[in-house]
Amino acid sequence: MVPAVSFRPRLISALAGYDRARFTQDLGAGLTVAVVALPLAMAFAIASGLKPEAGLFTAIIAGFIISALGGSRVQIGGPAGAFIVIVYGIVQQYGVANLILATTLSGLILLAMGVFRLGTLIRFIPVAVIIGFTNGIAVLIALSQIKDFLGLTIPKMPGEFFGILHALGTHLNTLNPWALGVALGSLVIVVGWQRWAKKVPVIGPILPFGDKLSSVPGSIVALILATTAVAVFHLPVETIGSRFGGVPASLPALTVPDLSWDSARHMLMPAVTLALLGAIESLLCARVADGMVGDRHDPNQELMAQGIANIASPLFGGMPATGTIARTVTNVKSGATSPVAGMVHALTLLVVILVAAPLASSIPLATLAAILMFVAWNMGEWREFTRLGSYRVPYRVTLLAVFLLTVVVDLTAAVEFGIFAACITFIYRISNLTRSERMTADVYPALAGREADIQVWRLYGALFFGAVKLIEQLEDHLPARTLVLDMKNVIYVDSTGAEELENLVHACHKAGVRLILCGLMNQPLDIARRTGLLGALKEELQPDVAAGVAAATGSEPAPPAAG
Repeated sequence: MVPAVSFRPRLISALAGYDRARFTQDLGAGLTVAVVALPLAMAFAIASGLKPEAGLFTAIIAGFIISALGGSRVQIGGPAGAFIVIVYGIVQQYGVANLILATTLSGLILLAMGVFRLGTLIRFIPVAVIIGFTNGIAVLIALSQIKDFLGLTIPKMPGEFFGILHALGTHLNTLNPWALGVALGSLVIVVGWQRWAKKVPVIGPILPFGDKLSSVPGSIVALILATTAVAVFHLPVETIGSRFGGVPASLPALTVPDLSWDSARHMLMPAVTLALLGAIESLLCARVADGMVGDRHDPNQELMAQGIANIASPLFGGMPATGTIARTVTNVKSGATSPVAGMVHALTLLVVILVAAPLASSIPLATLAAILMFVAWNMGEWREFTRLGSYRVPYRVTLLAVFLLTVVVDLTAAVEFGIFAACITFIYRISNLTRSERMTADVYPALAGREADIQVWRLYGALFFGAVKLIEQLEDHLPARTLVLDMKNVIYVDSTGAEELENLVHACHKAGVRLILCGLMNQPLDIARRTGLLGALKEELQPDVAAGVAAATGSEPAPPAAG
């Protein structure tokens, strides 16, 4: 049965009681986030093999839609660093036209996930998998920026790990010291700005806003200073203008992708990868935001908004979009109270494109590379590597394998392996928790002298395909007359477990052994009813093990002996 679709953006409830004071807070937060998003949007697009405006268009269109239609009160959407490796690979292998198609398909997948209420399933992806591929993506982002950080002349950068290493190694002789100097200076400013700005004193009319400087993002300061230095001193470094011809001062025309099956079938797996990564990133980001503002997002509404945004963004030259943690945290710390702040951030970027686009031509690519290096460092959870010794072997193997596969192979293979390994580990652990315990005359005195004829076993855990060995062992060692199974502590029985119980019934009938089941609860009782197991047992069902022992021994039901 298809669940009823509930489409209710968080904006509707957030506007209840909305006043001028809240709008002022949202306006300030939106403007601040736009300042942070401006260099990141261009940097993410360039690192993905696209023109810088693709990132800006995405931040404007997708950012506005995610805020207006999403299920979080303060989440900011737009291009994200996590997509860089995937998007670059798609562009290199299939071209920009097919990236548009893959993004559109990923939007449709996200929309369907939200409609069918699959938002909560994303939380089932193990932490080891998430940390592994997040750290792997961070390494690849940093690696991909070495070219512009050093100012190397490489006609076309490969998309795979070993190809990147080979290209960098064979072109080190083209190092541009001016570009390296700009990149290092920019990185120092990005890293140290917040610390330095807090120490700047307020000096009357000279520095009246000294105490406010720390609120200015270091990336913007580095961008302004580096761009000014390159323009004033005519430094021989590559800029947005020299590589891309600048940024257009308008939004692009509507472009409808080719949705033919021949094209779509080749892009299905990349689209699924984009959709899953987008879902994971956005819902993790929303959970971080919830913790900061004391709220709870609607994961299904968020996925629907992400889907609509990823359908609309590529129609206007955009790239994949998702929730972004850095910009969302900035939004919260800047005092945002509603999705209006995210909408203001998108509209601010639109104004910047329409008014100040020509200024972007002088931005040095070395500075954007430095900003992305900083993003990659903050993106990774590097402390987890130093803490691996405190975790079990399956966790360590999963995290390291996903990390290495992400770096060396690709993200799709890494996530597939990670989820597979996590499932195998889970099955193994649950099967080990499923156990049996034989009840003796010490517990049930009525069994005294009759334990060769009557066996009483208490089962614990889940009776599923990974733990049916318990039933098989009982089949191999049947008592002479009666087998009593206490199922009160069995919390789950799957179809394989039910089938094995039926085999036990048949084995007992064939051997002339009476089988009594006791204490079937909820789900086990329901599956026994649906599979016909209840009919096969007929009167051999008892409410508890005491009644089962009494039925087996012909005595009055009695509680187990103390101790």
